[in-house]
Amino acid sequence: MKKLNESFIEEKKSKFYGYLYEAETLDDVLSILSELKKEHKKCKHIVYAYKIGNIIKKYEDKEPSNSAGKPILDVIEQKKLDNTLIVIVRYFGGTLLGRGLLTRTYRKCASLLF
Repeated sequence: MKKLNESFIEEKKSKFYGYLYEAETLDDVLSILSELKKEHKKCKHIVYAYKIGNIIKKYEDKEPSNSAGKPILDVIEQKKLDNTLIVIVRYFGGTLLGRGLLTRTYRKCASLLF
């Protein structure tokens, strides 16, 4: 498991921190997520998507359905990546972004990792 890159976007005072990891096992994914949860104790959402061989998962962490994990997974699939985990940590800035802007911001934060 190796961190490959980071990204950052601020949108209407919400802060989005993107992380790209190489992950070869589900244990790698769980370990990375555990560390990020410790590091970002005050964040509102930790969303992610990964592809390890035939195992594909997206997680929305209470964001509206398909507005967070899905755009991240779309980036992984567009880049034809494997053994890849993308995590985006969001600190809520006090203003609701709406589904469209939220989806675009998660996709952009994931895309900036490449």
